[in-house]
Amino acid sequence: MRMKKSMSKPKKSAETGRTPMDAALRYLGSRARTVREVERHLDAGEYGEVEVYETVERLKELGLLNDVAFAEEFVRTRLATKPVSRAHLRQQMLAHETDAEAIEQALSSLEGDAEANNAVQIAEKYARQYARLPEDERREMVMRRLISRGYSYDDARAAFAGVTEERDI
Repeated sequence: MRMKKSMSKPKKSAETGRTPMDAALRYLGSRARTVREVERHLDAGEYGEVEVYETVERLKELGLLNDVAFAEEFVRTRLATKPVSRAHLRQQMLAHETDAEAIEQALSSLEGDAEANNAVQIAEKYARQYARLPEDERREMVMRRLISRGYSYDDARAAFAGVTEERDI
């Protein structure tokens, strides 16, 4: 008597002729994705719910799909390329439908003063850029830039004050 495999043979999409695993691997090839992003992609490919679930679970087993790793890498690269506040990072990761626990774990890895240091770096950059403007206009423009990156008014004001103090020395 033959034993059946627990996982049935995956069906191919009528449109593409690919299995759900093929479609998922192709989707993951361009960049890291969250579990929810892969699920949505496979759902759009008209694969069955069971096939999608089995594919996602297999990708997790293989280490190719991991929300915590995605969130940590997202924070690391985002801060290296365009520093923003923790609140802004949280919003960006929520837009990618990252798991809430993964977001908190990734954000907890940031040092306490990292956000303040990033705010000062941004303030320095824009203070140089707007150096020819009168002091009031320069402060307003720098503050706008900091607030648009998710920093609170108080954090933005402190960062700008730190930049202007350095110039006075």
